[in-house]
Amino acid sequence: MSVSMSTSPARELTAVSADGTRLHVEVYGPEDAPPVVLAHGWTCSTAFWAAQIGDLAADHRVVAYDQRGHGRTPPSLVCSTDALADDLEAVLAATLGPGERAVIAGHSMGAMTVLAAAARPRMREHAAAVLLCSTGASRLVAESTVLPLRPGRLRTWLTGRVLGSRAPLGPVTPVAKSILKYATMGAASAPHLVETCARIVHACPRRVRHAWSRVLSVLDLDHAVGELRVPTAVVVGTGDRLTPPVHAHRIAAALPHSLGVTELPGLGHMTPVEAPEVVTGRIRELVRTYTQSKEGA
Repeated sequence: MSVSMSTSPARELTAVSADGTRLHVEVYGPEDAPPVVLAHGWTCSTAFWAAQIGDLAADHRVVAYDQRGHGRTPPSLVCSTDALADDLEAVLAATLGPGERAVIAGHSMGAMTVLAAAARPRMREHAAAVLLCSTGASRLVAESTVLPLRPGRLRTWLTGRVLGSRAPLGPVTPVAKSILKYATMGAASAPHLVETCARIVHACPRRVRHAWSRVLSVLDLDHAVGELRVPTAVVVGTGDRLTPPVHAHRIAAALPHSLGVTELPGLGHMTPVEAPEVVTGRIRELVRTYTQSKEGA
């Protein structure tokens, strides 16, 4: 499946978050179709979900938005998990009707956004089911295997320095693509998928990348996992160096209504791009099971 964005949004809008941040939101597909909300991860944008949008928009109303500082949403002085939760609530309020329930899928920091918002009123009102892709709730730096060193204080310190670097990523060169592929994707990832991810990640402003790396380095959302009370599925690549499978299994074990972990052999951190059919299929399954069946569809 291609990940080029050939589908045009049915409409674009701005959702205003609690602190006034104006979030760029895109809505695809028929207005009367079952809704799906997509939250992208650190250094990405709505473009990251191109494969899912292209498939789902035929028979779903797909809502995708740019996290603050990413894509077409301007940066904010406020960078925190609470701000991410505020933003998701604002998007749900702007795109879903009262009591309307959606499948909400998040990747990496987008999935952390879902966890951060788990106990929020609008999440409780609007979430029918959740898909968490390639994510963690705490100890992100300590358990990252981006650096091939033994676990311990040295690896944690060095990993923090690498992931939190202020250095510009520069142009998308063959060397840059090789580094990104090693850090974020499976060894067998096709060159065009690596190119796609590199262009998305390199488009993220350096200051935004660094600001959110500081939030992620001290992330602790373990308490929030138990607040996510809707059916929740977890997907992870076995070769994920940023959020290794230990995170997925820890989250799944703590979820009140866990649908288990789907491990994707050999894949890395960018599961929606690396395995679009699997991720899209999981979303479709959640929609069929937890939204349409309740509406008699």
